[in-house]
Amino acid sequence: QVQLVESGGGLVQAGGSLRLSCAASGRTFSSYAMGWFRQAPGKEREFVAGISWSGGNTVYEDSVKGRFTISRDNGKNTVYLQMNSLKSEDTAVYYCAADYGLGYPTRQKTDFGSWGQGTQVTVSS
Repeated sequence: QVQLVESGGGLVQAGGSLRLSCAASGRTFSSYAMGWFRQAPGKEREFVAGISWSGGNTVYEDSVKGRFTISRDNGKNTVYLQMNSLKSEDTAVYYCAADYGLGYPTRQKTDFGSWGQGTQVTVSS
């Protein structure tokens, strides 16, 4: 397993931007596909974005396409989520996750074996 720590959340006005970071421990970070999920109060945790081990393949949930960008820096053991044009409905706790070593991006929570503690994103309208 890999240990994950998110940062970069906060309060932002609608239309603004935030960049989330997720720092991973372990020497094998580059072998994992990574994902970002979010959970709003009273709702299930949902997929937001995923990226392959190399960074060459990405997938997004439809509502964030064109606004969010996932990227990774394997030299820094870090994955990022750049969030632009934020909306009130983006308010949630955001979690990063590492898969079980499959390496390709996936939307399924059950494909991820390591999770961070989450970081709160609040978008005011």
